[in-house]
Amino acid sequence: MSSTLYVVATPIGNLQDITHRAQSVLDAVDVVAAEDTRRTRVLLDAINAQPDRLISLHAHNEDNATRQVLGMLESGLDVALVSDAGTPMINDPGFQLVQACRDAQVTVVPVPGCSSIVAALSVCPLPCQQFSYLGFLPVKNAARESSLQTALAQGVALVILEAPHRILATLDMLAVLSSRPVFVARELTKKHETLYCGSATEVRDQLGAEPKGEIVLIVGGDSSSSVSLEERQVMTALLSELPPAQAARLASKFLPSKRGELYNMAMDLGRSG
Repeated sequence: MSSTLYVVATPIGNLQDITHRAQSVLDAVDVVAAEDTRRTRVLLDAINAQPDRLISLHAHNEDNATRQVLGMLESGLDVALVSDAGTPMINDPGFQLVQACRDAQVTVVPVPGCSSIVAALSVCPLPCQQFSYLGFLPVKNAARESSLQTALAQGVALVILEAPHRILATLDMLAVLSSRPVFVARELTKKHETLYCGSATEVRDQLGAEPKGEIVLIVGGDSSSSVSLEERQVMTALLSELPPAQAARLASKFLPSKRGELYNMAMDLGRSG
């Protein structure tokens, strides 16, 4: 029988951000598979959507829930997958289900909408046309520092999801690793939405001692972001043997970028390493 899994984006705070299409889909499907049924019930009641069933699909039951939902789909029922807030599967459960649907040739349809990542990027005053999404950083300090160092070497903007009890430590680490400015979006679309921009140290001070709420952290792209990844790799190798000025002078003889651009990149790589 024909059936469809709809992957539905939901509001990240303000319920008025629900799309007309998402509202129609949530009302029309037979089953809604939700990361947190209590939070989703609030949304369904607010938009007067009445699916036949509301079931749980979260990180702790994803294996069993995936089999259950796939069985429903194969029996002909339409299912909507939602997360707590925003677009499913971006640091939320659901990948196993989408993968299983593809293997079983069940139709999967995206219903786009809210995303805290895109919302933060849309108001970020830093260079972020090219960015690398890191999600949540490792908890342990050594692994976190290593992850940041590797990511900073790419030169593009970095988009990070951060917990309020770790954001200050992450900003302290960034202040040591790089001089690149940062942007923090806290509690996007909610009553206490706040945006901060400046150096890592400045933003840390603006946040205060005990920040609360959901946080998106963006590290701006560096001043040499126009330099290619291959050129950055060459410069990284040269900097392991030479000081920045000599590395830039030598590299400018056989790389397309200008000596000044290569020197700026060398200085930034030195701070990141």
